Amino acid sequence: MVERLDDFVIDMFKDVVPKKDAKLNSESPAWLLDRMSILELKIYHMEEQVARKDSGATKEHIQKCQNKLDVLLDQRSDLKQCLDELFSDYRQGIKRVKVYRQMKMYNDQNLNPSLYKNKTE
Repeated sequence: MVERLDDFVIDMFKDVVPKKDAKLNSESPAWLLDRMSILELKIYHMEEQVARKDSGATKEHIQKCQNKLDVLLDQRSDLKQCLDELFSDYRQGIKRVKVYRQMKMYNDQNLNPSLYKNKTE
């Protein structure tokens, strides 16, 4: 899915000519969105902890979780700003779109030694 989103972004900015000194970003917008989706799960579950009313939810527990939630919400705001700025930089040609495809080896029976060594023929 991430690679499909990256393809969409590449297509969005295909007509933009990057400036001569345009820089790369360390992660693509799709990978940034991936991080943001994981963050949303953390926020959801931390909000559950803050809202707990059972006997195991002490004031101390709730306060610790609220402090963590505050950090997560700050992170959300920062990542949203980063994504907005990245799209703006792409539009202006300040940064250039470049995507690296994932080359995962752990499930590949030809690349993962623990898989190809145990392969029965």
